[in-house]
Amino acid sequence: MGPAGINPILLNIPENFESNRLLIRAAQWGDGAAVNEAVHESLAELSPWMPWAQVPPTVQESEASIRRSHLQFMERKDLRMLLYHKESGQLVGSSGLHRIDWQTRKFEIGYWVRTSCSRQGYISEAVDAITDYAIRELGANRIEIRCDSRNTQSARVAGRLGFTLEGIIRNDKCDVDGALRDTMIFSKVRGMEY
Repeated sequence: MGPAGINPILLNIPENFESNRLLIRAAQWGDGAAVNEAVHESLAELSPWMPWAQVPPTVQESEASIRRSHLQFMERKDLRMLLYHKESGQLVGSSGLHRIDWQTRKFEIGYWVRTSCSRQGYISEAVDAITDYAIRELGANRIEIRCDSRNTQSARVAGRLGFTLEGIIRNDKCDVDGALRDTMIFSKVRGMEY
């Protein structure tokens, strides 16, 4: 339950919005092929950080993942969003609001970009827009970005957008090879950063 006992499934929230260059929207049935293509293109860059990117998925596996994400969005359990370039229609990457706590209105932003679109500011643009969406549409009190302490590109996005590094949790998780890793936690908190 959310604040005042409101069931999150009853919340009317936009399923799509735009930034300067991107259409940001909930995953929809049929998006699997585009996601699959982007993941295959980007495995070398994704595999050091993403457990799900260790083995190239089939198109069917990508579509099944998209359909699960669509259902979770409808249930307000996880708000996966795909990033499409407004002019070309190309899938640029994926982001969204995860590990949601509706009672406190806490959300974690995750993200990845396809290799051919990296280092062009798309993820910073998307995360900035999704942060604004979380504040404006969802009443976010706390927004987090968590990343492996060695993932300097991800940490740079958080710093560039004014997220505060709250700390590093040592030996917090296992990396994709099973070795212990440290996790950096960045946040924006209502009343302090916005």
